[in-house]
Amino acid sequence: MRAKLPPPEGPGPRGPLLRVSLLRHLYVQVLIAALLGVAVGALWPAFGAALEPLGQAFVKLVRLIINPLVFCTLVLGMSGMHGAAAGRIGGRALVYFEVMSTFALLVGLAVALIVRPGAGFEVLPGMLDAGAVAPYAEANAPHTLVGFLLDIIPQTLLSAFTGGDIVQVLFVSLLTGVALSQMGARGEPVIRALRRVEQLVFSFAGLLLRAAPLGAFGAMAFVIGRFGLRAVENLGLLILTLYITELVFVLVVLGSVARLCGFSILKLLRYIKDELLIVLGTSSAETAIPTLMPKLERAGAPKAVVGLVVPGGYAFNADGTNIYLTLAILFICQATGTQLTFGQLATVLIVAMLTSKGAGGITGSSFVALISTLTVVHEVPLAGAALILGVDRFLSEARSVTNVIGNAVATLAVAKWEGVLDQEALAACLERAHPHSVPQPA
Repeated sequence: MRAKLPPPEGPGPRGPLLRVSLLRHLYVQVLIAALLGVAVGALWPAFGAALEPLGQAFVKLVRLIINPLVFCTLVLGMSGMHGAAAGRIGGRALVYFEVMSTFALLVGLAVALIVRPGAGFEVLPGMLDAGAVAPYAEANAPHTLVGFLLDIIPQTLLSAFTGGDIVQVLFVSLLTGVALSQMGARGEPVIRALRRVEQLVFSFAGLLLRAAPLGAFGAMAFVIGRFGLRAVENLGLLILTLYITELVFVLVVLGSVARLCGFSILKLLRYIKDELLIVLGTSSAETAIPTLMPKLERAGAPKAVVGLVVPGGYAFNADGTNIYLTLAILFICQATGTQLTFGQLATVLIVAMLTSKGAGGITGSSFVALISTLTVVHEVPLAGAALILGVDRFLSEARSVTNVIGNAVATLAVAKWEGVLDQEALAACLERAHPHSVPQPA
């Protein structure tokens, strides 16, 4: 008989293969890169701060494809739909957005009044560096409702795609989709061409997302190298309060919406973990759009609903930003000893509801929304924003991740409300929850 060979020493082939398999997953690569960025920023601050272009370059690359992606997805989704159906979906989406935005503002306000993260600072407004926030105040005039509505209409058809305003792209896409649906068979050549363009855009997205770990590494190294961990220590209570509040909002408020729609918020978070880690690393909610939209389609939401709700949510449904706005404003009031009456608090809520529009995607836009709010609410010292300017980047990660989760839940909720959510596809995706490759359009 042939002698039996002894078992090989070491962990065997399964251990190394498992490690290699894990490293192929995008979320693992992004997580490792972000941790390395934190280490580099902490050990070599100057070098870490110099890596900012890596993060900026990745975000700019992703923005290249957002407008054509939104346009193709929404137009193709609406091509076989009547204009009345699109109007109904849009109307329901807007109702949902305003309800959840109001909830988010109230949650931020309540937590600020209970925790009082700014109490004990005892900072006089004259002690603050007003010049630090002056550029933000000068470059951004206060929002008005009429001005916001007029800005939705682009100067020309093509300027919507070059101006960087996703709301204008949404507006042009809606008009194009309605026009195509009215053309009938004559619009079929255009629809076929758009399908090819959409496939090209998704292929482009697959190439760009390979650079996500590099972008996360550069962004995290810059944040830690530029601002340091000491900034976190000085305003630790504010940062901790925001992170915990955002987490509670996701698990309780959005979790309740998810439960009503027949799915688990925790399973949804696992399903979109790639997008959440990329957003956490780059501090930009926009970087999630290229893969979030097709994932939601695979999870049972029709293309028209995804194409309308996701980009619309980035403009009108910034849950994380709304929590940040009321929390930051009350923090400034508490730190400077500013007392607000009930009527003034109501004014803060109304103004913040308006200034938060369009501030859910781009890095730093939420701080601009804060400045815009303070320029209208004169009772709160504008210079108080300088207190949180140095740590705003740390706050940005929490609000950006919440914005993405809120828009994912909104898409599924509107689809459920519309009666077009494929529950079987949703359950299959959430149970499997391993969509590590870039989804391709149907």
